[in-house]
Amino acid sequence: MKKQNVIIIGAAGRDFHNFNTYYRDNESYNVIAFTATQIPDISGRKYPAELAGKLYPDGINIYTQEELPELIRHFNVDECVFSYSDMKYSYVMALAAVVNTAGADFRLLSPQHTALKSTKPVISVCSTRTGAGKSQTSRQIIELLMEKGLKVVSIRHPMPYGDLAAQKVQRFARVEDLERHHCTIEEMEEYEPHVERGNIIYAGVDFEAILRAAENDPDGCDVILWDGGNNDFSFYEADLSIVVADPHRAGDELSYYPSEITLRLADLVIINKMDSSAPEKIALLEDNIKKVNPGAKLIYANSRITVDQPELIKGKKVLVIEDGPTMTHGCMKFGAGTVAAERLGASEIVDPRPYTVGKLSETFEIYPDIGCLLPAMGYSGQQVKDLEATIGKADCDTVIIGTPMDLSRVIQIDKPYTRVHYELEELEGLNLAEVMDDFVHKHSSKMLVHSR
Repeated sequence: MKKQNVIIIGAAGRDFHNFNTYYRDNESYNVIAFTATQIPDISGRKYPAELAGKLYPDGINIYTQEELPELIRHFNVDECVFSYSDMKYSYVMALAAVVNTAGADFRLLSPQHTALKSTKPVISVCSTRTGAGKSQTSRQIIELLMEKGLKVVSIRHPMPYGDLAAQKVQRFARVEDLERHHCTIEEMEEYEPHVERGNIIYAGVDFEAILRAAENDPDGCDVILWDGGNNDFSFYEADLSIVVADPHRAGDELSYYPSEITLRLADLVIINKMDSSAPEKIALLEDNIKKVNPGAKLIYANSRITVDQPELIKGKKVLVIEDGPTMTHGCMKFGAGTVAAERLGASEIVDPRPYTVGKLSETFEIYPDIGCLLPAMGYSGQQVKDLEATIGKADCDTVIIGTPMDLSRVIQIDKPYTRVHYELEELEGLNLAEVMDDFVHKHSSKMLVHSR
């Protein structure tokens, strides 16, 4: 039987996982190429032979998504597999039309075909949109389990933007590991809050190899926590599936891919940011949850904000730096830094657009609706330099760092600055402590409780 020629449409994350789990050793398919979008500087490289397996001794080329119709025709492609997240349904189907018109079938792989099974109990933390509050939820879960004497190992959704072969399996236990692995700002935003608390976190490219390493971590492992990215569904079969939903973007949970999948799979939904959301938005979100997953349990929470030096904000002209992916493809109009500026009485939030240089100017051209916020773009060394230069040019009194990691550790900020921190604050009703008690009771036979 003739092999099916396949292109995997991706953004350096889910695409590699779909290949590794479904196509790598599958003799029925011939993966011609990956295409890349959403993340800069991914195309023009190869998925290396060391990771591609015996069927692909020369590796697999990565092209830009703009080349997709030409690639389909040139390589006589039978099937294109959409393999990235946080996209409107209308966008996904428009791309399907492009693929079908060029002559190929369009496919979406299910969790059943891509989720790996662990020997340890697994908790997955996913969301309906990027920036909903997954990381703060993950941190709270880890702390609750650690209080019970359990060893929790986190595995983070992929962000492999460097040497893919070298990034096959990455382990982060100390802040110094971030530099050793040449992490981007986007990676540090996710890893640093974990390691600062003494938690172990794994990431990389080959998530089966990562899972086996985590299960056998030298410091011990009782529970695997999947810390999702964007609104993607888990790479691992979850014993407890938790989804964080953002009422600021109510409606997106039923109109973005794969938001609805994560929502339908959820055992527990956390409705976050209650204190900064409109009641009608919360009601819409509640109704949508009931429509597709009426059996899911609900927890209500705030994203509690604290500021290191609030006196640097009151009455000041402030430049607000927010998490890059949340502000760009996440489509959020504000973040923790903005909330802090408004609550603490900043005299003005400075528009960064007159001061942007290089790659940051390109970011605002690609995402013109970002507005008066500065996204912490740092996928490459040049972006980091441009971020530093933009901050240096900005006419402001104070820089507010609203990102999860300390930007001042990696760039020079020549103005007064203060960091904003945010933690999950649960409201009355069901809470994570009760949920974790139940989880540990159900899965204690698979855990080895460590003394502290």
